[in-house]
Amino acid sequence: MSAATASSTELATVFVRLLDEGTDVWRPVQARRLGETTYQIADAPVPEDEAWSFQPGDIVVVEQRPDGQSVVAVARAMDFDERSWAS
Repeated sequence: MSAATASSTELATVFVRLLDEGTDVWRPVQARRLGETTYQIADAPVPEDEAWSFQPGDIVVVEQRPDGQSVVAVARAMDFDERSWAS
């Protein structure tokens, strides 16, 4: 399997901010890496008592937290070019 194929099929943990919690709360979710800083959140049910800042299926831009271990979704990737990662 090529590196491009591996990166598009492997799941990684990305943290998604929960809304309406009164404090910062982050949910670890599975996501498929599409590019260096672009991931697609895997399809999974959102618990009824949670409101996620990004939904399953959303393509998001991530950044690494200062701890060097956590990757968090920071924005929806609205202007992506499908051809740049689907090869």
